[in-house]
Amino acid sequence: MTWVGRERRFSSIDVEAMKVSTGGERVRLEGLYVRVSGSHGQESSLQAQEKELRATSTGEIVKVFGERACGLREDRPGLSRLLPPVVDGSVTVVRVTHEDRLARFGGGWLKHLLSVYGASLEMLHPKKLGGRDELLEDFVSLVTVFAGRLYGMRSAENRRRLLAESGQCNAWRAA
Repeated sequence: MTWVGRERRFSSIDVEAMKVSTGGERVRLEGLYVRVSGSHGQESSLQAQEKELRATSTGEIVKVFGERACGLREDRPGLSRLLPPVVDGSVTVVRVTHEDRLARFGGGWLKHLLSVYGASLEMLHPKKLGGRDELLEDFVSLVTVFAGRLYGMRSAENRRRLLAESGQCNAWRAA
């Protein structure tokens, strides 16, 4: 270990040595990632995902990383909280129920990033599609996500308009 400013730096050899248990096998430290797209409700879906992941766990569950955010967003807080434990080796396996819970698109990049730090990604229910079916499913997913965002934007505009109108009506009545 060496100090660089206020940070401690460890050699990759030392880090790998810390990851290995006494039996010579790598310790399985699991980070469970659960996500729903909605900003409210859907607590039962988060709980169901966590319950299913816990029931099939074969290692030590370090932490559950959960959030409510769109799978297309890159700045998800739960995903941001998941990455530092992967980097420091305190999580060696990231587990999700379905690939789209981790990310709608770009899951391959995240899987590669995890592997760079010695962690793996496990999906309880991997996609079994290929070729045209997978492409069609991706297209439908894109349309669904963007339609939801469009409806959300429209709903927000309508709320602002109604609030503005109600403010004008109240000002008119007060006069």
